[in-house]
Amino acid sequence: MKSILIIFTFLLFYNCKATKTEVSNTNKEETTYSVPAKDVKVNLEASDFKKSIKESMFFLASDDLEGRATGSVGIEKAAVFIENFLMTNDIKPYFETYRDSFRLKDIIGYNIVGVVEGNDPKLKNEYIILGGHYDHIGMGKEVNGDKIANGANDDASGTIAAMEFAKYFAKSKTNKRSILVTLYAAEEMGLKGSGHLAERLKAEGINAYTMINFEMIGVPRASDKSLSYMSGYERSNFAETLNKYAGEEVVGFFPQAKEFQLFMRSDNYPFYKALNIPAHAISTFDFSNFDYYHHVDDEADKMDYDHMANFVVKMIPALQGMMNTENKEVVLKDE
Repeated sequence: MKSILIIFTFLLFYNCKATKTEVSNTNKEETTYSVPAKDVKVNLEASDFKKSIKESMFFLASDDLEGRATGSVGIEKAAVFIENFLMTNDIKPYFETYRDSFRLKDIIGYNIVGVVEGNDPKLKNEYIILGGHYDHIGMGKEVNGDKIANGANDDASGTIAAMEFAKYFAKSKTNKRSILVTLYAAEEMGLKGSGHLAERLKAEGINAYTMINFEMIGVPRASDKSLSYMSGYERSNFAETLNKYAGEEVVGFFPQAKEFQLFMRSDNYPFYKALNIPAHAISTFDFSNFDYYHHVDDEADKMDYDHMANFVVKMIPALQGMMNTENKEVVLKDE
């Protein structure tokens, strides 16, 4: 009996291993991934996301990372953590490695870029770009002996949201179009990381459909307001499309967004400029619900993890609906 079990175990391991396909991102046309014949059921319960979100937050916004300034030891630790997260969750590197490196004078920065291939033979050649910036300002004005600007809401929260979306779709295999998960350095230096990546993707001729940047989603808005809002709301029909598939208003209009020029102040903007696609930032921070922007008290223990998990859960069907339509229904329009 023991020998039969050993043989059975070996055959099972061999067959599972044989289904995996080698991935080479040096030539995107030849890149292939194994996709199961039918979707894997993945629970969409907030409690299933909360633990993972909290664990990531308490690492990325910890004092050990010293505010994640681009070029620092701290941001290198953050990059390794994100790479390990992507690898563990079977999210492949889009380029030869996860890193898209660039130079700013004497500073080397790197975006982290992974891909979840779509399950449709045709639509997988179109890309949905999801992103957030994982850098922060490093040190801030000292308060009670604390100088570390941990950057929990800004923007570990958005970074983690993008990571969780990629993890979900890598497991569920329910996206017809392919997903690029893109985490940027040097946002705090003037959108330099996202600018570099957008131009690189343009030069490579990527077939990008839309881009969403998640910016500061760690705290909830008032109960009488929409779950989130979108910068550049009137530049496309993105918000109404996401709301249609969510079955409720998950993305609303923020009147001050245009006044504060939020569309041009976040990492969506370089993709809009370079690729001429609908590209927006989604946020739940509206300048009235969090007092610690670029402050040393922007820490992990001030984030609302029930809200963050709820945001991810409500956004998944919205994203999935948009990813899976045969036609490109999200389009740019005149303001």
